[in-house]
Amino acid sequence: MPTTNDKIGELIAQIRQERGLTQSEFARKLNTSQSAVNRMEHGKQNMSLETLGRISDVLNKQLISISGAAATNLRIEGGHELSGEITLKTSKNAAVGLLCASLLNKGVTRFKSFPRIEEVYRIIEVLESLGVQVKWLPGNDLEIRRPAELNLKKINGKAARKTRSVLMLIGSLLHDYAEFKIPYAGGCKLGTRTVTPHLYALEEFGVNIVATTGNYNVTVDKKPAGRVALYEVGDTVTENALLAAARTPEETILQFASANYMVQDLCYFLQKLGVEIEGIGSSTIRIKGVAEIKKNVTFAPSEDPIEAMFFVSAAVTTNSSITVQRVPIDFMTIEMLKLKKMGLDFEMSERYKAENKRTDLVDITIQKHNGKLHALADKLHSLPYPGLNADNLPYFVPIACTIIGRSMIHDWMYENRAIYYTEMTKIGANVELADPHRIYITGPTKFTSADVVCPPALRPASLLLIGMLAANGVSTLRNIYTIQRGYEDLAERLNSLGARITVLNDI
Repeated sequence: MPTTNDKIGELIAQIRQERGLTQSEFARKLNTSQSAVNRMEHGKQNMSLETLGRISDVLNKQLISISGAAATNLRIEGGHELSGEITLKTSKNAAVGLLCASLLNKGVTRFKSFPRIEEVYRIIEVLESLGVQVKWLPGNDLEIRRPAELNLKKINGKAARKTRSVLMLIGSLLHDYAEFKIPYAGGCKLGTRTVTPHLYALEEFGVNIVATTGNYNVTVDKKPAGRVALYEVGDTVTENALLAAARTPEETILQFASANYMVQDLCYFLQKLGVEIEGIGSSTIRIKGVAEIKKNVTFAPSEDPIEAMFFVSAAVTTNSSITVQRVPIDFMTIEMLKLKKMGLDFEMSERYKAENKRTDLVDITIQKHNGKLHALADKLHSLPYPGLNADNLPYFVPIACTIIGRSMIHDWMYENRAIYYTEMTKIGANVELADPHRIYITGPTKFTSADVVCPPALRPASLLLIGMLAANGVSTLRNIYTIQRGYEDLAERLNSLGARITVLNDI
């Protein structure tokens, strides 16, 4: 668990880098040694209020405020069976891409039933700092009005650095601006996540990106890209390339594109803006863009398959029967097949269309398994769509804790995420870390209550919540901001299924 010194040190290092100072330059201004600065930034030196005051003066930044936002914690009385129905919210990952795409349109954009989550709030804060008018309407609809000219120099760096999605602003802004800066992308702390695929894709459109301290400096000499092979089959990489192609009148062909759900929703939205797109749902997408877009449009993003997997995992882990409504089944099919082969019984409704008129939905009723599920003989691992979704893979961790036998989960895509799965040992799980990407889980587990701080990654944090729902006794899950980045009113919605969760706020 990070100490106060760790947190202050990380903040000092971040601001120093934003100011363009090396450790030795900062040390000279502070009248101390570089080794002392290094100890401070690594949380290994106690600092007096006087020292913190001098650091604030040198960095021209207030480090500590007496009145700050209080952490939100959850008190979970576990061991209760869940029952009833839950309706999914719209997709977080689709929402952030659509917000970035709204800058393509100089008319009025309205999104229906948009998720009110922290990740969305951060992108909205960035848009508002640029001069965009954003207004919440009844029913969680969101109205966006872009001004003729954006104030790029006033971009909200603090909000931008809290989300990796800010990278997708580049694909929208390159059409109107020859030079601008984007703050370094943040989000979940899952290890080094290269932005190289974005750079390679966008340079085909005449974009040059240079990483400097705290920012990406972007210069544009716009040109048609023609045929572009993406460096990796990435979701945000594909979206960024789509945004770059959307206002390029010449045809763009994207090869090795992601066909994932958020990419498809972005394509459907771009079509409403008048962009011609062929190959949606495939690895080759053809785009004929529109030089200028000024339309009043309304678009309804589809429901979130990752949220669907969360509730399915919660049902299985607590041995409960619930119905998950409005599941985008094409993005849950492999996951449900894996569960079926483990021995899980479930019922599925006939397909029907989402409000976007394109995505197929079903209602899934999970049946109680009464401890009869068994581990699969082969490993569980993710693949680009149509494989098992990388964000759904973590939810097999609490399931593997519940079933009979030894399971291997290979999370190859992210550098550190598998390491965070070992946090489940704090609530009684038998988890062995084979290497930074592979874990072995032996079940069945008798989950135990505990007091745990959320790890700094959305999916691993939510796994602890699922395990605590199954543990007899009272648990506390602290500082749930990471979970709030991706899930809306989660405690209240779980309580509607019979969970007993109390939301607590630190003073």
